Amino acid sequence: MIVFPAIDIKDGRCVRLRQGVASELTVFSDDPLQMAMHWVEQGAQWLHVVDLDGAFQGEPVNKDLIQALCSRVPVPVQLGGGIREIEAAKQYFQAGVARLIIGTMALEDAETLKSLCRAYPGQVGVSLDADNGRLKARGWVAETDLTVEQVLPELEAMGAAFVVYTDISRDGMQNGVNLDGVARVVEATSLPVIAAGGVTDLEDIKALFPLAAKGLAGVITGKAIYDHSLELKQALDWVAGQNTWPGA
Repeated sequence: MIVFPAIDIKDGRCVRLRQGVASELTVFSDDPLQMAMHWVEQGAQWLHVVDLDGAFQGEPVNKDLIQALCSRVPVPVQLGGGIREIEAAKQYFQAGVARLIIGTMALEDAETLKSLCRAYPGQVGVSLDADNGRLKARGWVAETDLTVEQVLPELEAMGAAFVVYTDISRDGMQNGVNLDGVARVVEATSLPVIAAGGVTDLEDIKALFPLAAKGLAGVITGKAIYDHSLELKQALDWVAGQNTWPGA
């Protein structure tokens, strides 16, 4: 199970939102590149980067900054936010991004997503962002009538490489993960699942870890590591320690 530190970029700064609301913003750093290196120095094997400006505007906004980040860090970067056309995806791959996470396109333009998955096999995942069981799109401001369980079979058929499941009600709130919700998603698909939203401390990491045997590929943590209720190095060391046990 991979622990992904999150770097959310808005207006060139490293920030976190509460439940995805743009006005509920906390700035953690004016230098996302420096923050990226900090997490790598703590032992991060991947970085999870979100172009929040892109998510809200529907097109890449921070591409130059993200390209600079990818060229500087020695670990792979997965990126989401505002990628709604194949050309935008192509530009990000050329900029050095290892994997893309698609949100709105997956719910509104299945054919484009299918083409993107064919063009970049194994490198395109889908973000499933749910509030009270219903998926949201367009930077979490557009409601849909779809549920996670409804779309998972279609995503598998389209060639998605993995899914990122976020419980919006818990995102940035530090009130614990929705363990039952994550378990339902893991059990409902053969795709690797990455969980996001609500991670507060090491106990949340420990609670999620048993799902790794069933298909939980990772967990994303943001506000907790910036507020130090979870120390990234401690989480990484704990997960690595589980893998050293016989039979792990």
